[in-house]
Amino acid sequence: MAILKIARMGHPVLARKADPVPEPTHPEIRRLVRDMVDTMEDAGGTGLAAPQVHVPLRVVIFFVEGERAAREDGEDATGEDARGEDGGVPLTVMINPEIEPLGPEQEAGWEACLSVPELAGQVPRYRRIRYRFTDLEGKPQERIAEGFHARVVQHECDHLDGVLYPQRMTDLKSLVFSSEMRHQGQPEMVD
Repeated sequence: MAILKIARMGHPVLARKADPVPEPTHPEIRRLVRDMVDTMEDAGGTGLAAPQVHVPLRVVIFFVEGERAAREDGEDATGEDARGEDGGVPLTVMINPEIEPLGPEQEAGWEACLSVPELAGQVPRYRRIRYRFTDLEGKPQERIAEGFHARVVQHECDHLDGVLYPQRMTDLKSLVFSSEMRHQGQPEMVD
């Protein structure tokens, strides 16, 4: 296992569409995922996409802490999605994921990114989505997500299409330094 170098905004690997993984159960994919988990944990992230570690493949890992989901979604979050009893989502490995919006409703929320260090911004995202992927065992999976869970999945999957969150922002006035957000008591999302 290894801590991998994280690509930063401006690196070509982050601007291209990632290649599909032909064999999700291949040992190299398992090794990549282990290294991505180590890297994400070391960086204090919520998710990580393979292009962020200089590997142009359609692989994403993420988790959602229950406390964080409750804070981001408020008390009105429903349990229809893939969240556990505590409102969190355990570590999930997605290979070749696809996202389908479940309605036109979007909401803006704060996002930050390991590939865009020290910055955060308000990004509109679909409120509810369905996402499909293949797991490390080669089995197809399908989940419904809403709120913060849906935001994390959309953010990470954007990396697979060469999109960083500032490209999704509708008002660049909300692009701020993360340190300023902390001084003002604002929440932030780290990818």
